[in-house]
Amino acid sequence: MKNLIIVRHAKSSWKAPVHDKDRPLTRRGVQDALLISAKVIDYMPKTYIIWTSTAKRATDTALIFAQNLAYPIDCIVYKDDLYTFDEKKLEKTIKACSNIFENIILFGHNEAITNFVNKFGDVIIDNIPTSGFVSLQFHTDDWKKIKKGKIKKIIFPKDLR
Repeated sequence: MKNLIIVRHAKSSWKAPVHDKDRPLTRRGVQDALLISAKVIDYMPKTYIIWTSTAKRATDTALIFAQNLAYPIDCIVYKDDLYTFDEKKLEKTIKACSNIFENIILFGHNEAITNFVNKFGDVIIDNIPTSGFVSLQFHTDDWKKIKKGKIKKIIFPKDLR
């Protein structure tokens, strides 16, 4: 059994005069990441790895989650391949995961995230919002062979406010 938790990075600012990859989180983004990360503890597997895009908004979101989940910050895996908006690239990166890992928590970007979840999940979601949390389960022991999985939990900030 393989389990994948996908989290879209928290709300980021378009106002800062920086490259897209360097955009920081907004105050609301930080608040939403704190809110969601505090609520997902009961839905987390006992062991997992955290992968994050190298974009600042994704890494900052991953750090907030790691702190709330008591996950060692120095164990977070930063992957340039996750800085993508294309679900095929996202799929390729996930399928390349070593099978020694049963559970991955991944922090990334839309359109890739929503399109990936709609391709591999059993529930259609119009749009995964910033800080959105989706847990998927796949009935395989090989990441390369993931197919249609089952969505186990969806948590969006608007559901908690």
